[in-house]
Amino acid sequence: MGNQVEKLTHLSYKEVPTADPTGVDRDDGPRIGVSYIFSNDDEDVEPQPPPQGPDGGSDGLPDGGDGPPLPPPQPYDPRLHEVECSVFYRDECIYQKSFAPGSAALSTYTPENLLNKCRPGDLVEFVSQAQYPHWAVYVGNFQVVHLHRLEVSNSFLTDASQGRRGRVVNDLYRYKPLSPGAVVRNALAHVGAKERELSWRNSESFAAWCRYGKREFKIGGELRIGKQPYRLQIQLSAQRSHTLEFQSLEDLIMEKRRNDQIGRAAVLQELATHLHPAEPDEGDSDAARTTPPPGRPPVPGREDEAREAAVH
Repeated sequence: MGNQVEKLTHLSYKEVPTADPTGVDRDDGPRIGVSYIFSNDDEDVEPQPPPQGPDGGSDGLPDGGDGPPLPPPQPYDPRLHEVECSVFYRDECIYQKSFAPGSAALSTYTPENLLNKCRPGDLVEFVSQAQYPHWAVYVGNFQVVHLHRLEVSNSFLTDASQGRRGRVVNDLYRYKPLSPGAVVRNALAHVGAKERELSWRNSESFAAWCRYGKREFKIGGELRIGKQPYRLQIQLSAQRSHTLEFQSLEDLIMEKRRNDQIGRAAVLQELATHLHPAEPDEGDSDAARTTPPPGRPPVPGREDEAREAAVH
């Protein structure tokens, strides 16, 4: 296929067929996700600086900002910015992010405080609003191994965090972990690997592979044979959820990470627009109500800006 193959990137939810227009999960009906063949998410896009005014001022205000000051940034709250979800392989739950009352698993810490909670072999996740979560393997001596900018690097945890808050996430995936020593050896053995030598699309897949040793986290680790055994169940509210199905864990992780990057409010808005579309005008009602038939392969959507930035 060579250069004739174009990247497939995320579809908006309005382009994804669903069986139930109310969004309530049922046992029957096709619900398909998307395929991220030949595509990487880009968690490494640098944060954008604030807009500048004509005279170089910040905040997009003329003369350096004579208007009202911007409100101070709000503390990071996972319940506001992240998407509560579960991942199933057939009927087995293999991943769960829950905001259940009393759960402290998603609490975040400054990099300095996080160091006091890490043990060799732990998985660490750094999070920030509007950024892809960044995963790393803690290997001891204040250091982590992580996939960053298409290279597996050994860095100090405080440097790898890039100022973001973090947490230990050993319990999100429900696979049986390898021994801490094996996890550290897996990570250190790949330090220096880059670009075409890599077998993972993002830092989460690399870190999870180091801890669990499962080929499903690798690029092409599973055959795509038409079946969709993986389900991403997105929690819309306490009583309602919506499910997407995927051919591989690799594809599902890409979608899950995208949801965390755009944020909970944007995900819920996409789903609301798809599940409860505005009434079409009478003149074009037939076209507006057309839904792709079940089983039709996804059509490439727009290029995600973050991924396009990574290419260049």
